[in-house]
Amino acid sequence: MKHAVQVTLLGQQYTIRSAMAPEEVCRVADFVNEKIAEVMASSRAVDTLNIAVLALLNVGEAYLRLHDAVQHQDDSANARLRDLVARLESTCPDFLTRES
Repeated sequence: MKHAVQVTLLGQQYTIRSAMAPEEVCRVADFVNEKIAEVMASSRAVDTLNIAVLALLNVGEAYLRLHDAVQHQDDSANARLRDLVARLESTCPDFLTRES
């Protein structure tokens, strides 16, 4: 079920229709507003489009950094699992074939 939620971004009011809970929509809007405030505090940009683009670039960078970290953790976990399976196979070679 979609909900209509009013949020304010860069001084503009928006009605967001989303299947997310209204609290989550507000949480996302708050996050975006924080990124916009960071850009405004550290930049000379006054044009709202430039501010929005710079904030979006910052969010994109953070997302990609997090994505890469998660991928690295997944790769590391998979390597550990492969190592454990190899140890089990070498220690108990008949164990896995008996279960099949």
